Amino acid sequence: MVNISGVTKVAGIFGAPVAHSLSPAMHNAAFAALQLPYVYVPFHVRQEDLPAAAAAVRALRMAGVNVTVPLKEAVVPLLDCLDDTAAACGAVNTVVNREGTLTGYNTDTGGFLDALRLEAGFDPQGKKVVILGAGGAARAVAAALLEGNAAEIVVLNRTSERAQTLAADLQRRRNTGQTVLFAVPLTGNLQDHLPGAGLVVNTLSVSFRREGEWLVDLSPAAGALFFDLRYGAAADDYLALADKLSSPALDGLAMLLYQGVRAFRLFTGHEPPLEVMRRALLAAARRQK
Repeated sequence: MVNISGVTKVAGIFGAPVAHSLSPAMHNAAFAALQLPYVYVPFHVRQEDLPAAAAAVRALRMAGVNVTVPLKEAVVPLLDCLDDTAAACGAVNTVVNREGTLTGYNTDTGGFLDALRLEAGFDPQGKKVVILGAGGAARAVAAALLEGNAAEIVVLNRTSERAQTLAADLQRRRNTGQTVLFAVPLTGNLQDHLPGAGLVVNTLSVSFRREGEWLVDLSPAAGALFFDLRYGAAADDYLALADKLSSPALDGLAMLLYQGVRAFRLFTGHEPPLEVMRRALLAAARRQK
C-alpha cells in the first residue's frame, strides 16, 4: 500500500482512454519496493484539456507525468524544453517537472530498443524494418531504429502524406545518411516493400482483423519478428497473424516495461527495480484479462 502523507510526490499518466493503463501498477510497486514517497495516478485527459492539464503539473508541483495516446505530439508545444531524443521524434511520452520547468523526454525510443535486444535478441543494425502507422508511437520507433542503424525503414500508413512527413522529418533531424526511409500507403502495392524485412512493427491502435480479413497482408514478410506496441487482448489479432505466418512475435508489454524503467529514473533519480516492475506489470496484465 502507498503511504500518502504531506511529503508524497505525485506522478501519473495523461491519456484518453487511460483506465486500462498498467503503468500505475508498475510504478507504484517500484516506489513501494524502494520506499520512496511517490504515488502514480492515471488521469483521463482529453486533447482539448491538455493545456490545462500541463499547467496543473506545474501548479500542483507534480513530479511529472507519462503521456499516451492521443497526446504525445500535442503536448510538445506546451513544454519548456525537450531532450534530444524527444526533439528528434517530435513526440513526448514523459514529462518531468523540475522547479516549475517542464522538460519532455521520449523513453519509448530507448524502451523499444531495450525490448528488442533484451527480450527478443534482435539487433536492428543493418536490417530492413517495416512500421505500420505514422503517429507519435511510430515516430519513437523510427527514431529508435535510426539510432540502432537500421539499413532501411518502410513506413506504411493509410494517409500517405503523414507517412511522408514522418520519413522526411526523421531523415532531416536524425539520419546519418546510412538509413534509407520510404513512405508507402497501406493501400498500395506492398509486394515491393515487405520481402526481406527482419522486423515488422505495428503501431496502429485499431483492430488488425475486421470481418475475418487482415488489415494488411503481411505474408511477404513471413519469418520476420512481428512486434505489436499494443498488449493484452488488444494485440491478440496481430500475434495470431504472426503465428499463422510462423513468425516470432512480441507484444507491447516489453516496451512498456523498459520505457517505464527509464521514466522511473527520470521521475525519481533512483535506479529502477527492474524485476519488481516486471512482476507487477505481468500481474496487472493477468488481472486485466
